[in-house]
Amino acid sequence: MYRQVTDPLGNLGLTALLAATPLLVLLILLGVVRMASHRAALWSLASAVAIALAAYRMPLGQIAAGAAEGAAFGLFPIVWIILNAVWINKLQRASGHFDLIGRTFTSLSPDPRVQALVVAFCFGAMIESLSGFGTPIAITSIILLGLGLTPLRAAAVAAFANTAPAAFGSVGNPIQALAKATGLPEHDLGAMVGRQSAVIAVLVPFFLLLILDGRRGLREVWPAALVAGVAFGVGQYVCANFFTYQLTDVTAGLVSVLALVVLLRFWRPAGTHPAADSDPRRGTAPRLPLLQAFAPYALLIVAFALVSVDGPVARFVAARGTSFPWPGLDVRTADGTLPKAAVYDLNWLGTGGTVLLAVGVLTVLILRVRPGRALRAYGEACVQIRWAALSIGCVLALSYVMNLSGMAVSLGAWLAGTGGAFALLSGFLGWFGVALTGSDTSSNALFGAMQVAAAHRVGMDGLLAAATNSTGGVQGKAEAMQNLTIASSAVGLTGREGEILRKVIGWSLCVLAALCLVAWTQTTPLLNWMVVGR
Repeated sequence: MYRQVTDPLGNLGLTALLAATPLLVLLILLGVVRMASHRAALWSLASAVAIALAAYRMPLGQIAAGAAEGAAFGLFPIVWIILNAVWINKLQRASGHFDLIGRTFTSLSPDPRVQALVVAFCFGAMIESLSGFGTPIAITSIILLGLGLTPLRAAAVAAFANTAPAAFGSVGNPIQALAKATGLPEHDLGAMVGRQSAVIAVLVPFFLLLILDGRRGLREVWPAALVAGVAFGVGQYVCANFFTYQLTDVTAGLVSVLALVVLLRFWRPAGTHPAADSDPRRGTAPRLPLLQAFAPYALLIVAFALVSVDGPVARFVAARGTSFPWPGLDVRTADGTLPKAAVYDLNWLGTGGTVLLAVGVLTVLILRVRPGRALRAYGEACVQIRWAALSIGCVLALSYVMNLSGMAVSLGAWLAGTGGAFALLSGFLGWFGVALTGSDTSSNALFGAMQVAAAHRVGMDGLLAAATNSTGGVQGKAEAMQNLTIASSAVGLTGREGEILRKVIGWSLCVLAALCLVAWTQTTPLLNWMVVGR
C-alpha cells in the first residue's frame, strides 16, 4: 500500500513547485516549443513518473497501475465520445445535410462573428448542460468549421466558449461532486456558483470576439457580446438561485439566444452590408431536409435528457453501470481514506459516447445514408482521431499519476498556507485541477474539501471557497490537454494543440484573474452581500 505524502521535501513551497512541474512541462512543450501533443504528453508523463518515484517514494508498480487507469479513462469515456461525435459529422457531410445547418445559422445574421456566438456560446451551453467531457467542444467546433471559420479559430472559439457553462455541466455533476466532497448543501453551492458564474459569463463573449477578430471584432460587434453575456448571466443566476441548478445551462443558453434574436431585429454589426440579407445562400431551405439536418442535435438533447435527468430511463442506465477499485492499485490519502481516483467508474450504457453512438445509428436512418457508406465513415473517424486517442491516454495517465501520488494535494496545501492571500488564489487551485484533469467535476472532488478546510483556517467563508474552486476551475477547460485534443481532432488539426493553446491561454487567464478578484472582493464589505446566507 502507498500512503500519500503532502510535503516530501520538507519545504512546502519547493514541494509545490516540484508538484506543478509536469503540468508546466506540458504547457511549455505545447505553447513554446510547439511539440506535437502526444510527444509533449509523453514527456510530461515521464517527468511525473520520475517525481512520483524519486520525491514521493511511490512504488513503481503503483505508478504503473495509476497510469494505466488514467489511460483507460482517457479511452473510455473520453475518446469514445470524440469518435462518435466525429462519426455523426461525417454522416451529415456524406448526406449533404451539414451545409443546411450552416445556412440556418447564417440566417440569423450574415456576420460570422455573431454566428459563432450563437453556436459556441449559446448552443454549446445547451449541449454542456447534458453532456460534459468535451462533447460540446467536439460538436460546436465542427459546426463552426462548416460556417466558414478556419480550423484554428473554430477550435479555439469552441474550447474557450466551453468555459462559461462548465460549472453546471452534465446536469450539475460538478455541483454534486462538490457537495459530496465538502458536505455542504447542493442548493447553496449551486446558488453561490451561479452568483459568481453569472458575473464571469458576461466577459466570455467579449473575449470570444477578440479570438475571432481582434479589436475590430470587439469594436463592431460589442452590442451582441453584451446582450449575449448579460442574458446568459441572468439566466444562470435566476435558474441556479430560484429554480434548479441542474437546468442552469439550458436556461442560460436559451435566454441568450432569444435575447440575440430580439437584438438582431433592430441592429446589425458595423460593416455588414444590407445586401447581405438577400444573399441567396441564406434562403429558406425546404422544411423536410432542414428537419433532417437538425435531427441529430434534437435527438442528442432528448437522449442526454433521458439518461441524465432522474427517471425510469436514467435509473435503468445507472443500474447497468459499475464501479470497482483498479486492479493492482492500493493507495490511501494522508488521512487513510481511499482516493476517488483509485476507483474506476464504468457507466458503459449512459456515457456520452454510447449516447452519441445510438444517435449516430438513428442518424443513418434519418439521413438515409447507405449502410456501407456509414461503416466507411466510421472507419474514417477512427483514422482521424488515432493520434488524439494517444494524446488523451497519455494526458489522463499523467493526471492520475499526479493525483494518486499526492502532487495535486501538495499544491493545494501550499496555497492553503498563504493566509489572507488565499481568497485571491483560491480560484487558481480550481483552475489547476481542471487544467490537469479536464473536468470541473474531478477538480471539485479533488480540491473541494481542502478549499473549505483552508478557508476556515484563514477566516474565509467555506461555501465561498468551495464555489470559487468550481467557478475558477472552469477557466482551466480551455487549457486542459484533453479538451485541446478534442478540438484539434474534430477540425483536423491533430498535433497542433499548441497553436490552439496559444490562442486561448492569455484570455483565459484574464478571466481567471477577474474571477479571483471577484472572489476576494466577496470576502470584503464591498461584495460580501453576494455570499449565500449573508
